[in-house]
Amino acid sequence: MFNISSIRNSFLALSIVSLTACEVSQLNNPYPDSDRARAIMYSSFSEQPKHLDPAVSYSSDEYGFIGQIYEPPLQYHFLKRPYQLQALTATDLPEIRYLDAHGAELPETASDDQVAFTDYLIEIRDDIRYQPHPAFSRDDDGRFLYHQLDERQLARIETLSDFPIQSSRLLQAEDYVYQIKRLAYPKTQSPIAELMAAYIDGFAEFGQDTAASPIAELRNKPMRGATALDERHYRIRIKGKYPQFQYWLAMPFFAPMPWEAALFYAQPGLKSKNITLDWYPVGTGPYWLTENNPNRRMVLSKNPYYHSDFYPQDGDPGDLEAGLLADAGQPLPFVDQVVFTLEKETIPYWAKFLQGYYDASGIASDNFDQAVQFSGSGDPQLTPLMRDKQIQLQTSVASSLFYMGFNWLDPLVGGASERASKLRQAIAIAVDYEEFIAIFANGRGVVAQGALPPGIFGYRDGQAGLNPVVFDWQNGAPKRKSLAEAKRLLAEAGYPNGIDPASGEKLLLYFDTTAVGADDQALMNWYRKQFDKLGIQLVIRGTDYNRFQEKMRSGAAQIFVWGWNADYPDPENFFFLLYGPNSKVKQGGENAGNYANPEFDRLFEQMRNMPNGEERQAIIDRMQDILRRDSPWLFGYYPKDFALLHSWYKNLKPARMISNRLKYSRIDIDARERQRQAWNRAKFWPLLLVAGLFGAIAYPAVRAYRQRQNAGGER
Repeated sequence: MFNISSIRNSFLALSIVSLTACEVSQLNNPYPDSDRARAIMYSSFSEQPKHLDPAVSYSSDEYGFIGQIYEPPLQYHFLKRPYQLQALTATDLPEIRYLDAHGAELPETASDDQVAFTDYLIEIRDDIRYQPHPAFSRDDDGRFLYHQLDERQLARIETLSDFPIQSSRLLQAEDYVYQIKRLAYPKTQSPIAELMAAYIDGFAEFGQDTAASPIAELRNKPMRGATALDERHYRIRIKGKYPQFQYWLAMPFFAPMPWEAALFYAQPGLKSKNITLDWYPVGTGPYWLTENNPNRRMVLSKNPYYHSDFYPQDGDPGDLEAGLLADAGQPLPFVDQVVFTLEKETIPYWAKFLQGYYDASGIASDNFDQAVQFSGSGDPQLTPLMRDKQIQLQTSVASSLFYMGFNWLDPLVGGASERASKLRQAIAIAVDYEEFIAIFANGRGVVAQGALPPGIFGYRDGQAGLNPVVFDWQNGAPKRKSLAEAKRLLAEAGYPNGIDPASGEKLLLYFDTTAVGADDQALMNWYRKQFDKLGIQLVIRGTDYNRFQEKMRSGAAQIFVWGWNADYPDPENFFFLLYGPNSKVKQGGENAGNYANPEFDRLFEQMRNMPNGEERQAIIDRMQDILRRDSPWLFGYYPKDFALLHSWYKNLKPARMISNRLKYSRIDIDARERQRQAWNRAKFWPLLLVAGLFGAIAYPAVRAYRQRQNAGGER
């Protein structure tokens, strides 16, 4: 039975919608209307950051947050390449002094064996304040308001914002010294503690002396290698000579930590509510974390106490033409707020980016063909869809390396014998990383010719940087040697046609990996195929991450795949991965393959502390030649970063090594709103069409119903 009133109401609702359609053009907008006129950047994250404590975090995903909150004394120039250090909270680059074993100052020309210590003297600015935080809040008598919380106070606290009074204070030199003490403090469990113990004077002893101490005692315990000279000056003393230490001073590990915050968070009642330094950081940077709901979103807001800071006025050739100097000299940051929304799935994230609800995007494999196509010369280009939306494509080769490693301690594939070397060389030719990049990386990579990626001093491009063991130079480009050459090397290694003479069967090699999911089967089959070209049977030994790590620590793995992202732009940061004394099995170091070559080690020790120049380059070239001959790695490939930017996103220059780059980004909010309106205009004609069809169907029934009603009335 039809309800005439319901039908009438349905038509009324559709009429209202059609009349107000011009006011609801973005029904799918996931953000409040109040956000439209504000300088907000929209981004995403896929999983909760584990650590926001700068003494503990060592993840690029986490650096995306803490790099905007914490400020070490130095930073990298945003535009200049190769990367150049400059002052951030310091007034200038550190003053460096060399000392002998008795503490007497040496001239800059002193030889390495004369230098017992290096002092880094740092002066900090006097205009820098911390973000608002309850740890700094005091009463009129100077007593801390929230350092001794009782049960009644704790009952009213659920998040950091529940503290009604949040204060600030000036940055002091002592805060940098206190952070170095936290790095050494065993209970912090900093991932760089062991490395810093080898360099910072008294670091290891401080860790031993404080192993059983509560954190409240750290402030008053001295460390020989880290001393506050007054409120604005501090000194770090390094054992011997280590020029790369300046690069560490641009990393969040060496950002300041106010002792008040450490004591505030040490209260057990707060830890039980997840109010910790890992959850609520406190820094002097351009942003502070005002919302941390990792199940939904995280929000960085402009620090109301942020110090004066300006966009660079110079850069590389081409930066002016690229529009990267349009904001030269303007105060930073440009964006008032950065909203990160949890997106676990790539499909909804990609759809929102195309609708203009995210300002920039990487490119997942599933979306690559929709975004990028390659020209006949192999250059990446945007698809017509992307060009129609005026989306920008940025590509750059990352200062990173993915490689296949051999365990040097393994009796079959390891060691310096001619047999083992030729076996590794044959495999290096056979494993076709050009094909790997095309199939598994959507063309986003460059085949590596050595251990140093582009952007690192010592890297050589073109024929000068060719790996002659694996490639020939033909027609102005590297060409992989033939499979026949690989088989010749394999036969000379004692395995003709891949046959192991000891068994008369195919040579068995073992590949240890954590890639054990269903999605990894194609990749594992590809690896098997590469070895099968030589008649070698590759056995995949898949395991979980913890077991894999244990096999690497114990030397039980035979062949593995590993990667490294540059911590700082110096060849030492890559060559130390192959330095014998850094062996993972023998020393617990980062030499995952346990490679050892006395000549390479000697050259490494000679090269590591040298200034960049022709002499250092010559040593680096020799080191690369040794590695190519020994082949402890299949050098694999350097990944290429692909970024998509909407036309309203300004001032993005590829800079994976720069962790505080959000302050330079600018959003043209008017252009963004115009594009969102155009791309997301609501279309109501399908509803009206449905309504018309519904009316056409309903009309005869309504008419018959009314005729029956009228007929009944006449009777």
